Amino acid sequence: MTFRPLLALPLMLAIPIAAAAPATGTLAQVQDHLRSVESLTADFSQTDRNGKTLNGVLTLKKPGKIRFQYEKGVPFLIVGDGKALWFLDYSVRQKQRWPIGNSPLGVLLDPSKDATRFAKVVPSADPRAISVEARDPRHPEYGEITLVFVRNTAAPGGLMLQGWVALDAQNNRTTIRLSHQQFNGAIADNAFRWRDPTVTGGRN
Repeated sequence: MTFRPLLALPLMLAIPIAAAAPATGTLAQVQDHLRSVESLTADFSQTDRNGKTLNGVLTLKKPGKIRFQYEKGVPFLIVGDGKALWFLDYSVRQKQRWPIGNSPLGVLLDPSKDATRFAKVVPSADPRAISVEARDPRHPEYGEITLVFVRNTAAPGGLMLQGWVALDAQNNRTTIRLSHQQFNGAIADNAFRWRDPTVTGGRN
């Protein structure tokens, strides 16, 4: 099974690019939203550059914790445990580790980040949508992420995260779409534990 991990997460959600959305105050609103979200659960669908789609459940808890639990039969797991982001492949008993700060996911996981230093609002044809592109120009190897929000008065900060598009350093694109988002519910820390695939009997 071909699979690319979610390390350069961007999100256009197939919204066509046209007239630019006004940027004044918009990035500050996005930052207010991100800081007001302490936890998030949602269903997700992940589509890679070849059009292959996998589904699963996303669980996020700040600071630094995230879990992409894939559908039954998919032998992969992505977990941020507060210190590092792990890609676990149980089919070949391998694991890879990245510092959370070296991943574009950091914009979602670290509430202390100042988005105005590395992010900008990019054009969107949908007046309800706000697209924000984040990258570190000093470290292109980290990739980039484009987050897509829609205005929703019932969501924290008046915005609802719809997903993102990620580009890695090799220009491979991964698109994540979210649904059934639930904000700021209680999530136990043990939701981000994982079994080591390199150990006999380890499984996701």
